[in-house]
Amino acid sequence: MLDRSINLLCKALPFFALTALTSVAARAAEGKPENWQLGFQDAATDIAQQIHDFHDLLLVIITAIVVFVLGLLIWVMIRYNAKANPTPSKTSHNTTVEIVWTIVPVLILLVIAVPSFRLLYAQYDVPKADITIKATGYQWYWSYEYPDNGGFGFDSILVEKDELKAGQPYLLTVDNEVVVPVNKVVHVLLTSNDVIHDWAIPSFGVKLDAVKGRNSLVWFKVNKPGVYYGQCSELCGARHAFMPITVRAVPEEEFQAWVENAQQAFASTMPERPKLAGPASGQQDDRKQTLASAELKLTERR
Repeated sequence: MLDRSINLLCKALPFFALTALTSVAARAAEGKPENWQLGFQDAATDIAQQIHDFHDLLLVIITAIVVFVLGLLIWVMIRYNAKANPTPSKTSHNTTVEIVWTIVPVLILLVIAVPSFRLLYAQYDVPKADITIKATGYQWYWSYEYPDNGGFGFDSILVEKDELKAGQPYLLTVDNEVVVPVNKVVHVLLTSNDVIHDWAIPSFGVKLDAVKGRNSLVWFKVNKPGVYYGQCSELCGARHAFMPITVRAVPEEEFQAWVENAQQAFASTMPERPKLAGPASGQQDDRKQTLASAELKLTERR
């Protein structure tokens, strides 16, 4: 009987292992929160991975400090209470202890500072863009333009609960997803048409305010195909919680095919824009030139 149970268990182990691997792979392909999740969402960019590594380092340091201080407190309470130590010491100075508690915190701060500055440099050392997208925040949805790909644009609006398809997460699914190619540097020019919004995707490690009358630049480079979710992270009114962001990262060939279809599907939805003064040129070229100039200024400022 025992041998039979062991044999059944050995046969079942590969199945459970495959199920676990499939679950992990599926989660890696979707950057979204999970029920009972511990830790961050899986990193889809190098910057997000650096953020996670820095967080893990800080967690180890602060845990060690808390355990050390707690141990000292417990030891003092036991060793130096009135019963165990009825005649207290009148020591007021200890040179060795004072040197240690001055030098050790400095060394800890240096250990923290090095990866911190490395991460900040990586975030703000903006590489040249392979593709530029303009994102405009409205109450309460996002609007996107692709100036490098013909200037088409579209609104991205929450899919209501009764319209969701199987597997689509509520409050994160939109009718029109942002589509980007993997392993390409994407610049997102952020602005707002009304109040302050915030464009944030945890799996990318990006989060930046969108302010009316100002172009702000955020960038990312997705390492693996998948669907990644975010939300407006700045309180922007009554339906702030209903303003999701969905980005689908696909291979270059799929992205080019999507662009061709999107140029036709969204061509008639773009509002008319006044032409800029200067040499005669198409409306899309003017818009592209304006966005490129704004992007260059932001890059130089950083």
